[in-house]
Formats: sequence, C-alpha cells, structure tokens
Amino acid sequence: MAKEYMYDHNSILIVAILFVLLMAAEEAGFRVGRYHQRKSDQDVKVQTNTIQAGTLGLLALILGFTFNLALQRFNSRSEAVIREANAIGTALMRTHLLPAPYGAQIHSLLQQYIDLRLALSNTNYAMVTEREALTDRTLALQRTIWDQTVQAARIDPSPVTTGNFITAYNNVVDRYGERNALLAAHVPEVILYLLFTVFIMSGALIGYGSGLGHKRTLLPSALLSFLICLMMFIILDLDRPRRGIIKVDQSTMEQLKSE
Repeated sequence: MAKEYMYDHNSILIVAILFVLLMAAEEAGFRVGRYHQRKSDQDVKVQTNTIQAGTLGLLALILGFTFNLALQRFNSRSEAVIREANAIGTALMRTHLLPAPYGAQIHSLLQQYIDLRLALSNTNYAMVTEREALTDRTLALQRTIWDQTVQAARIDPSPVTTGNFITAYNNVVDRYGERNALLAAHVPEVILYLLFTVFIMSGALIGYGSGLGHKRTLLPSALLSFLICLMMFIILDLDRPRRGIIKVDQSTMEQLKSE
C-alpha cells in the first residue's frame, strides 16, 4: 500500500494550514492585481472575472466530487458494522445448535469477541500499540472459536446443526475482513492535493480580481475561505473513521451484548 502522508496528520492542523495558504495566496494575488491596475482596462477586468468564475466552478465540482467520495466510504463503513453485527448475532443464535458443552463455551467466546470489536472501534488511531494488541487478541480469539467448533463437529457432524453454525461463523470471519478493508479505504490523496491546488489558485484569482478594482472585499473573501476550509474539514473527518467528530455508529454491535 502506498504511504499516505496526509492521513497521518491532524485534520484541524491540515485545515488551519490550508486557511493560511488561502489567505496568503489571496494577499499575493491582490498585490499583483494592484500592481497591474493602472495597466488594465475594462476588458482585462471582465476576462479576469470570467476566469475567476470558471475556477470557482471547477472548485465546486471537485469539492462536490470529493465530498461524495468521502460520504460513500463513510456509508460503506456504517453498513459494514451492521453486516458484521448481523453475522455475529446469527452465530450467537446458532450456538444453541452445538452439542454440550461447546454451545455455551462458544457463546461466551463470541461475547468476548464482541467486546474486542467494540474496543478496537473505540481505540484512537494514534494508539498504535493498543490497536495492534487488540487486533492480535481478536485473531487469536477467532482461532480459538474455530478450534472449539472443530471439536463440536467431531461430536455432531450433522450439517443441520453444527454445519449451520460453521456457515454462520465463516460469515463472521468474512465480515471481519470486509470491515477492515473498508476501514483502510480512503479518498485518494492525489485528489486532495488537486483540491488544495485549486483552492489556492482560486484564492489567488480572487485577490487578483480585488486588486484590479478600486475597493477590496476582504471580509467576504475571508468568509468564503473559511467556509471552504470548513467543508474540507468535514471531508477529512468523514474519511477518518477512528478519529474526529463524525464516527461510525456502533449501536448495532452494542445491542448484541444483551443476547
């Protein structure tokens, strides 16, 4: 997997740097526009406004596309939690089909498995050691459940009883892998770099257009830059499932604790 440099940094820091770069680009554009003001006529100002409008349109298009990508990934991760919870719930019910004492033992192990899945979901991305330890424990517990299932199948090899549980447990393991894959899927960083480039170019053009005029609209352009950065923060937050404000709902998994 390619190294993702931006994903390892704090969202607020990235957005703060973006805001500073936007304001710096706007200030630089304003000074260049002010320098060329006397040499420019009305045609140049109209052309500048046209280019500025086109750039802002391109910015809106890329911003909407990127937001849609981040939202799709967030929705996919939410659906993966529901599918995994449903798979575990089915396996819990089918433990009653297993011969004693394996049914009760595997039911207890699956409850421990739920605790580990919830603990991993609630562990911050920066806590690398803790996440790796929880992952190792989860994989070890998967093997333990499988070993218990094999022992149960030797006592009762019927496809109607033990076979149904094996099918359900295989689905649990599949949903585990699917959810991990979705957690690792992010908006490609090249799109974010493109978006930041268009942001900065737009800021420079806004400043340049203001420099060609007689008055500068500093407050409206600063508010526009702030809104752009706020939107960028939401995109980054949606794309970071283990940290930030917007998190995947774990209620379906938590409800399994009562079963």
